[in-house]
Amino acid sequence: MKKLHFALWLVYGLCQTLPAQAENWPDLPTSEAAQTALREAPSVQAALNNQQASAYAGERIAAGPYEWSVQASGYQRHLHDIGANQSDWYAGLTTTVRLPGKSALDEEIGRQTAQQGKLSLGDAIHEAGRILLAAWFDWQAAVHEVDIWQHQSDLATQQLATVEKRIRAGDAAQLDGDLARSAMLQTSMALQQARMAEQNARLRLRQRYPSLPLPDHPPAIHPQSIEQPVQWWVDSGMADNHELQLAQHASQMARLRARLADAERTPDPTVSLQYMSEQSGLTSFVGVTVSVPITGEMRRKASDEQHALASMAQQQELGVRQRLQETWQVEWNTATSNWQTWQMAQQARQLADRNAEKSARAYQLGEASLNDALLARRQSLDAALTENRAAVDAALARYRLMLDTHHLWAIEPTAVMQPSPRL
Repeated sequence: MKKLHFALWLVYGLCQTLPAQAENWPDLPTSEAAQTALREAPSVQAALNNQQASAYAGERIAAGPYEWSVQASGYQRHLHDIGANQSDWYAGLTTTVRLPGKSALDEEIGRQTAQQGKLSLGDAIHEAGRILLAAWFDWQAAVHEVDIWQHQSDLATQQLATVEKRIRAGDAAQLDGDLARSAMLQTSMALQQARMAEQNARLRLRQRYPSLPLPDHPPAIHPQSIEQPVQWWVDSGMADNHELQLAQHASQMARLRARLADAERTPDPTVSLQYMSEQSGLTSFVGVTVSVPITGEMRRKASDEQHALASMAQQQELGVRQRLQETWQVEWNTATSNWQTWQMAQQARQLADRNAEKSARAYQLGEASLNDALLARRQSLDAALTENRAAVDAALARYRLMLDTHHLWAIEPTAVMQPSPRL
């Protein structure tokens, strides 16, 4: 039994460590295509170069602020009493010695500086994902609006043909023909505007994400309900969020700088090694000089300043934590409400479509006026546009919640391509 328990525990551990396979959704680009597009985004590439710069900055800080300086001088003296010349020269090496406690803090601040670049890269990928998600659904909404207006244009053409047939048969007035023709022209104009909006939305996607494949017609939008409770999403987001990690990192860096400012109240000594040759080498001197600044009010106030900044960073971290919890709760509420709204909009559209079909048949049979038929068709159109917008809002809200809690298009910063070459 113990062996079985151990085997189950081992399998569970392996499953936890295996990378999760990318999941695809029917109304989104594939995960592979989206990740490629995000890697190539200029903001992500800029963050990647910033990460490299942060790594260099960390190494610079860890190396310490002091370097060696070399001094050398030479001169010649003329001794008038004996009528001879003497050559003298001086050489020295000077450096400021970093105290051991400060060196350890320098190294830790250097490591944290490099880590900041990695966190900023992750945050840039997330923000690029938000922009991609919004642009994708703007295009999807525009495409489906074209479909709606195209359907309405076809119905308006059929309606005009029916009216003209009745006019020729003497069952309708010429005024009905004018009304039907006006409705068809208005629908055609709206269709043209919808096509232009779709072309612009497609153009924006192609310009921002050249490698992202765009189908001629995207699949239908499939909103889904939110199954997990709000606390599940909050806990999931808090477990891995680059913005929160950046705030925590800033707070940690501020504490390190405060500790370094305290250490700086004890000045670093400056040591100088000296060698002097006089009387053409007959006399030589070797010396060591140590100088230590006397600490004063400036260092004490610098320490007070860094402690105040550390307290500020800690409160900012708390503010980010609270804001993110509020954001995810609002996003969960929005996604849940939008899905319910879409369901009602879907039912309203179905009722409006049936009413429009009945009104059109009633006009053909002479049982209703053209105004009644046109009004019913207009209501059907409004319901279709509302349902399309509700579907987009519901799907976008759910995917935004998934993206913000790292359940959509998760890209590790280490998976991003190399930064642009050095200029």
